[in-house]
Amino acid sequence: MHIPDNYLSPQTCAVMGAVMLPIWAIAVKKVKNEITAKKIPLLGISAAFSFLIMMLNVPLPGGTTGHAVGATLVAILIGPFSAVIAVSIALLIQALLFGDGGILAFGANCFNMAFVIPFAGYFIYMLIKKIWKSEKANYLGAFIGAYMAINLAAFFAAVEFGIQPLLFKDASGLPLYCPYPLNVSLPAMLIPHLLVAGIIDALVTIGVLAYIKRISPEIVHADSDQKLRFSPLYILLAVLTALTPLGLLASGTAWGEWAAEELKELTSFIPAGMANGFEFKVLLPDYTVPVINNEAIGYVISAIAGVGLLLVAFKIVSAFIQKKKEAAKSNQ
Repeated sequence: MHIPDNYLSPQTCAVMGAVMLPIWAIAVKKVKNEITAKKIPLLGISAAFSFLIMMLNVPLPGGTTGHAVGATLVAILIGPFSAVIAVSIALLIQALLFGDGGILAFGANCFNMAFVIPFAGYFIYMLIKKIWKSEKANYLGAFIGAYMAINLAAFFAAVEFGIQPLLFKDASGLPLYCPYPLNVSLPAMLIPHLLVAGIIDALVTIGVLAYIKRISPEIVHADSDQKLRFSPLYILLAVLTALTPLGLLASGTAWGEWAAEELKELTSFIPAGMANGFEFKVLLPDYTVPVINNEAIGYVISAIAGVGLLLVAFKIVSAFIQKKKEAAKSNQ
């Protein structure tokens, strides 16, 4: 679901970026009210979790691959606005350091994965909890919310792909960017997510939620007076980091994420906007380490680097938020 650069026109990227700007601005303002001081470390942990779960690719129908996002779980733990910030930063690290998702397409990817999924998943979760007031509703709501939210995000990504050949063509009528219209992009994105990726994201969501509720339930219950124990979550991050090479077992490229030469093999041509488009060189392309030949080791090193950057970045963000909270309290 990570849209690379040059699949969307610069105009589409600009619109999606403009849509995300007020969402990010509101999210930043809301975070200090949405997340308690005790839960501030969850920002970094949540971003790292989403980053790692997106590295675990699985085979999808049609010979492509996909992954869970975990953004509904993040929204359940820290709220949807906080999830916007956490998942957006995870996507930024993926794009800048690993080339997973485009730089110009960053706004579109954040809209799909850092906005649509957290908000759709969270509100479906809360609606089911409100209708069916029982402990089981937590898991049912999380499962349905995660499943529906990632499929809704896949729908938006498919629309963004599918409108390109309708709106942007060269003089001969050939697509300038993504060559697949809506009647191709919609089933190609939705069927694999409805059948596989959505179920995996839902299972991951309820599985991790159950783990947290059992090992450190005070994290889930915001009104708890207990001291929050984050060690179980750091253990979970360590396990996921060690498991990331499993993502290499899924052969094939995710739909809509082909390199230009791969796309040429599928369509017999490279759209002009893609052939002459924006290119950004990253340090660790596709989670590989150039000086290490072993792909699995490179994947683990990339995972460690990404998680480390996210935890450090959010440590700084957390300190800033905490300082703002204390200043506001002292002025009251």
